[in-house]
Amino acid sequence: MVNMLDKMEEVFDPEAVIEEFEAMTRDAGEVQTEALKKILEENGEAEYLQEWGLNGRTDPESFRACIPLVTHKDLESYIQRIADGQNSPILTGKPITTISLSSGTTQGKPKFVPFNDELMENTLQIFKTSFAFRNREYPIAGGKALQFIFSSKQFMTKGGLAAGTATTNVYRNSKIKKTMREMQIPFCSPDEVIFGPDFHQSLYCHLLCGLIFRDKVQVISSTFAHCIIHAFRTLEQVWEELVSDIREGVLSTRITVPSVRLAVSKILKPDSESANTISHKILGLSNWNGLVPELFPNAKYIYGIMTGSMEPYLMKLRHYAGNLPLLSADYGSSEGWIGVNVNPKLPPELATFAVLPNIGFFEFIPLNDDFNSVEPNPVGLTEVKVGEEYEVLVTNFAGLYRYRLGDVVKVKGFHNSTPELQFVCRKNLLLTINIDKNTEKDLQLSVEAAAKLLSAKNQEVVDFTSQVDISTDPAHYVIFWETSDDPNHEILQECCNCLDRSFVDAGYMSSRKVNTIGALELRIVKRGTFHKILDHYVGLGSAVSQFKTPRCVGPTNKIVLQILSNNVVKSYFSTAF
Repeated sequence: MVNMLDKMEEVFDPEAVIEEFEAMTRDAGEVQTEALKKILEENGEAEYLQEWGLNGRTDPESFRACIPLVTHKDLESYIQRIADGQNSPILTGKPITTISLSSGTTQGKPKFVPFNDELMENTLQIFKTSFAFRNREYPIAGGKALQFIFSSKQFMTKGGLAAGTATTNVYRNSKIKKTMREMQIPFCSPDEVIFGPDFHQSLYCHLLCGLIFRDKVQVISSTFAHCIIHAFRTLEQVWEELVSDIREGVLSTRITVPSVRLAVSKILKPDSESANTISHKILGLSNWNGLVPELFPNAKYIYGIMTGSMEPYLMKLRHYAGNLPLLSADYGSSEGWIGVNVNPKLPPELATFAVLPNIGFFEFIPLNDDFNSVEPNPVGLTEVKVGEEYEVLVTNFAGLYRYRLGDVVKVKGFHNSTPELQFVCRKNLLLTINIDKNTEKDLQLSVEAAAKLLSAKNQEVVDFTSQVDISTDPAHYVIFWETSDDPNHEILQECCNCLDRSFVDAGYMSSRKVNTIGALELRIVKRGTFHKILDHYVGLGSAVSQFKTPRCVGPTNKIVLQILSNNVVKSYFSTAF
């Protein structure tokens, strides 16, 4: 009987998945009420819900009346107690056993977010729904996926809970492989490569495994677009070595992790014919244009998160992709999933995400033009208006209630009765290049740490601002300082390194280590520069008393960028990583 069940489970029916989604979204309001009821019934005894006097009620009106809107900061002490091993029902009825590390930070430390089986089930539902819609437009079967996935190590919290990035928690779960098997798109690379401890070695092996199975590769993907670009930039550097490995059937000596060597060596056999073909195709490319369809002739599309801070990478990705379609992956965060891309033929710049009404309870704070909510008065999922922008509130199955995600979205339309959202930006984000997320607070902490080196010499930072410089490859952070005196070069170089090291966001640090974000640059400006910026704003009608130095200067703020660049006297690049 068990074997029969296993066999039944392994038949994936995309049309049935789509029909289930259509039925659910036809009555999104009712499904939302049911989802909230289920969340509150399962977690009714949680200390947090009891504190706010919900007293077992499960209707949306009571929920909204009792439970406040919160940010991560409000829940930090509760999550910390869970991470420290307290077993009582704190945020959820059932104990939380896993913690996700968000790529943002709070007070300069990585954020902990609860993760549980329900969030894993949500992930699988999103993957299956998204795949079903993609498969309708771009059918794939019997091939392989070249996935540039890197699962970092999980570690144990003080209370013995497994903690890792959300990607790590998903890919370390046994259900993900079963789902990929059901959808008939196994990975090219063995598990040992995905879970390898050395990013550079794993990336090399992903490329090698992809080339070994090049005729079977039907999908090329990664979590984020920038990872795919980084992979092909690496291919440009090491292709001759990869071809040599395939020709000789012997793995490069650069792979030193024993488990990775063993796993990849098992699938590597001498194949001079394939090696010659790959060489011929690469040498025939003009500036690597159209690399992907040349090397992977049966690839149907490239897939990954391509919205928001990934958009600057689309031009380079299209260069590699040639005529292959780019499909934007679904909309979620470490705190959980929100929507699925049911219109895969839309280019990434226009991608929308239909909210799955059963995976959480969603509310939306209407925003006015300057991004500040007029008194926060959230509306429900089916009450949003097309063309309006909102900040997203999430209530999920893992202990987050009316949680301000910090994302700004625009309603582009409806799929049946559920809204289709377009991601606009992060509400409080200043500095971001790919998976890094640094706020004004993170910038401030970094500047404070480096400024201590100056104060030891009785000098100080008069004022500062920042920008993301995407004109370099890879892009990098630039910090502008005006100092009270004229510090010497050694001190300023130390300050520059300290600034770089002081951004402790996990996404920034990991990207710096593998050089997908370039060295931080410290530019010293002439004394009086920030006064010129003040004069500029006052000239536009700002009151001196209301003026705040912009802590990050965006690319559209051309006059302020001009003032800064005209007054740079020295520039330093970090050597911290």
